[in-house]
Amino acid sequence: MVASPEASATERTTDYACSSSAADSTSTHRRYEEPDWDEPLVQLGNQCVTRVRQRLAHEVHQRRGRKVDPASAHRMLLLRGYDTLSTRGRARLEQVLAADDPTGELGAAWGVKEALRLILASHTIEEARAAKTRFDAWVVAADTDETDRFAATITAWWPAIEVTIATGVTNARTEAANTAIKHIKRTGRGYRNSDHYQARILLRSAHRARQHRLTSQGTTANCE
Repeated sequence: MVASPEASATERTTDYACSSSAADSTSTHRRYEEPDWDEPLVQLGNQCVTRVRQRLAHEVHQRRGRKVDPASAHRMLLLRGYDTLSTRGRARLEQVLAADDPTGELGAAWGVKEALRLILASHTIEEARAAKTRFDAWVVAADTDETDRFAATITAWWPAIEVTIATGVTNARTEAANTAIKHIKRTGRGYRNSDHYQARILLRSAHRARQHRLTSQGTTANCE
């Protein structure tokens, strides 16, 4: 069931939560984010929720969010996956949206974020496309600039998402290597000699490869 734009915050949350639970049990002016695989897609969804929450704080309270505002006080709860929440956490989430989401937009953005998680949890292309249809319907129901921009990003990257779901191949190892290289540069406070920089990267890579090999062989050794 897709919540209508006129539905209350509690009704929207219930609709999205029911759809999420069911999936778990079965296993104009539209911009998009600049594609950047340094930021996982789920993180983009969380950013969408955060932007909606911050905008609503300014529109409703005429100020930034504070600890006295339920949505701001429980902002990390909004970023958690629904399937990872306990019964108490789910009840608190509904209370937060009922108390501090008069327009229903925050609950709608949260539902769109959860819809993306259902897409990424798909095991086949058919499941992913069905989840994408529900995702698009929830984006239409949300009807906010933030969710429209987020949906445009997902649409722009849909071919790559399908490849990931079909093959299970990602660029996670590449991104991890890039992060390690940046850490080396920060630790060394920069390298004026590119040869030294390259040698340091290669030494670290060899060190990690040796550690992995020893671990896989069941050998414990101090490689430092």
